[in-house]
Amino acid sequence: MDFSSDTSAPAHPAVLSALADINSGMEASYGGDAITQRLRATIKKLFQTEDVAVLPVGSGTAANALALSVLCSPTEAIVCHRNSHIACDERGAPEFFTGGGKLDLLDGASGKLSTETLKAACQRINRSFVHETPISTLSLTNLTESGTAYSASEVSQLSGIAKQYGLSVHLDGARLGNALVSTGASAADMVVRNKVDVLSLGFTKTGAMGCELICLFGDAQGRFDDLLARAKRAGHLPPKMRYMSAQALALLGNDLWLQLARQANDAALMLADKLVQRFGASLAHAVEGNEVFAYLPDDVSTKLFASGLKAYPWADGSVRFVCHWATSKAEIGKLDQI
Repeated sequence: MDFSSDTSAPAHPAVLSALADINSGMEASYGGDAITQRLRATIKKLFQTEDVAVLPVGSGTAANALALSVLCSPTEAIVCHRNSHIACDERGAPEFFTGGGKLDLLDGASGKLSTETLKAACQRINRSFVHETPISTLSLTNLTESGTAYSASEVSQLSGIAKQYGLSVHLDGARLGNALVSTGASAADMVVRNKVDVLSLGFTKTGAMGCELICLFGDAQGRFDDLLARAKRAGHLPPKMRYMSAQALALLGNDLWLQLARQANDAALMLADKLVQRFGASLAHAVEGNEVFAYLPDDVSTKLFASGLKAYPWADGSVRFVCHWATSKAEIGKLDQI
């Protein structure tokens, strides 16, 4: 009964096969290889734009921190949800990579920022006041850290407010595939048409061995050389980049990443129903992706963990269960044996 994390899941066989297929001959290093060039063309097709630059990196933290470093200066701030991954789970990496940029934390139900909260924060900006750290960047997370999904319309509204006040927009898409499947939006609708400047596009949680993409759209492409320099200095410029690019290509082919995200989402819905119907759990948040946050009766919680359950106790008293592409009905069915 392992529902600990989608980063603990195995890599999909298509990813391993793709790595074996490209593992011969010589290829240019640091992104000059043919596989990475093919990935860049595929990303343009996915987002229906020619105006995108792409850099593969090895972790979500590297993707987020490097992405934010080209948007926020050391004397500015990034506005984000209080429980966002960049605020709670990256050991100060965004602040470190920006050279001192501040995180301006906002509240919001179920991990989501509201237009009212964001607008109020933007209205407080006073760049001429020397004592203030003015906001320069909005960072959204989709799926959120509560497992909920922003619709394309919600991203559009929040991005619109950000642009009105001169902010850049970053989207942490470590689980973007799960959000797209849940909301029915296309990648272009969710990102490009909502004027997202920089996207951290995750594949590790969806079935890759380890691959995240930093995508710079529109005018943000002009910062790509700066991104490369920062990645190199930080030790996050992969020398054999073809092996990362091949993973992303394997998952993007025939929309496999969305198929796997759908499998994970469906498993989460099945699991949530089991927890509610069999164990009397109540859900902390709507299940809109591959995560379930459940309040368990004390006796049930004790019994499940004593029986070998692997899941993460959350700060609000709920337990986080994470499903992934390989979560089976049999794994969920083990709960019936408790």
